Amino acid sequence: MKKRIFLMRPSLAKEDFDQIKKVLRSKFLTEGDVTKRFEAKIASYVHARYAIATTSATTAIHTALECIGIKGKKVLVSDFTFPATALAVRLAGGIPVLADVDKDTMNITTEIAENSLDDYTRVILPVSLFGNPLERDFYKFRRIGINIVEDAATNLGTKIGRDHVGSLADITCFSFHPRKIITTGEGGMITTNDKRVDERCRSYKTFGKVKGEFIQDGTNYKLSDILSALGLAQFSRLEKIITKRLQMAKIYDELLSKISVIEPQKTTVGGRNTRQSYTCYVTKEHLRDKIREKLAHENIESQIGTYALHRLPVFKKCLRKGSLSNSTFLYKNSISLPMHEELSQDDQELICKIIQAASNQQ
Repeated sequence: MKKRIFLMRPSLAKEDFDQIKKVLRSKFLTEGDVTKRFEAKIASYVHARYAIATTSATTAIHTALECIGIKGKKVLVSDFTFPATALAVRLAGGIPVLADVDKDTMNITTEIAENSLDDYTRVILPVSLFGNPLERDFYKFRRIGINIVEDAATNLGTKIGRDHVGSLADITCFSFHPRKIITTGEGGMITTNDKRVDERCRSYKTFGKVKGEFIQDGTNYKLSDILSALGLAQFSRLEKIITKRLQMAKIYDELLSKISVIEPQKTTVGGRNTRQSYTCYVTKEHLRDKIREKLAHENIESQIGTYALHRLPVFKKCLRKGSLSNSTFLYKNSISLPMHEELSQDDQELICKIIQAASNQQ
C-alpha cells in the first residue's frame, strides 16, 4: 500500500503528555489555574491586555458578538470562510452581510469593506485566512466607530509589521483545533484590550455569573485544565513550529513556481504569513478537482481552500454585497496541500510532481 501523506498532523511531544498527566493526577479537571496560565501566555504573546479561553473559535466568536450586542444588527462578514463565522453571527441574533475577498491574499481588503459598508453596519467580522494577516489599514474602521471582531482562527503567530494579530482588532478570536498551528484538541481564545469586553465574555462563558451571582444570560464555554495543559505545552514550541512551516512553504514555493497553472496565496504586504495552511488556486477551470483526485489516488490528502458562504444552502438567502466573484472563484479553484512536521521534502516533491502531471494532461 502506498504511503499515506496526511493533510495535517498535530505536533505532539513528550512534554504534551506529561503536562496532561499532571492535571489528571491533580483530579481538578475543569477550568482552573492551568487555563488561567494559558490565557496569560496568549495575552502576553499577542500583546493584548486580556485573553479569555473558550471551547472553540466558533464559541469565541459567538461569545464576543453576544457581549457587544449585535441582535438585529448587520455584521459584514468575509464570504470566503468556514461556515462557523457567519453561523456565530446568527447565533448571536445578528444579520450577516457577505462581502468578497481579494483573490490573491484570500482576505477581505480595506477597499472591499469600504465599498460594502452602509449606514446601518456597525460591526465587521473579517477573516484573516490560513495564517495571512489583514492589511494594516483595515483597522482604521475602529476610528469611525465600527467594531472589528476578527476571526483569526488560523492566525496565532501572524504579524503585520511588528504587531501581532490579536492586539489590533477590538476583539480577536483564535482556534486550537488540530489543524491549527498549536492545538488543545478543541479550544479557542478571545483577546481584547477592553476591560468591559473581558468582563462580559468571562461572565457569558460561565453561565452569566458575576462575582458568584448569576445576573445575566450566559452558557458553558469553559476550557478545561486538561486541554489548557496541552495548549501550554504546545505554546512553548510555537515559534519553532512556525519556523518549520515557513521552511516547508519555501520548498513548495520553489517547486510550484515551475507549474504555470498554480498560484500560491500571496502574503499581505508587510505581513508574516505563518502558513497554517499552504493554499493555492488553480488557474485552469475544472483542474483543481482533477488534481485532488490524482493526489487521492496516490494516498495523499488535500482539501479545498474553504467555502464561498453564499453558495451554501444555509446562507442562500443571506444579504450580500456585490457579485462575490473572487470568493466564488476560490471556492471552485483553491486547494490546500499537506503541511505538517512529518512532511518530508521528498513528500513535497512527490506532491508537486503529481500536480505537474495532472496539469500536463489538461
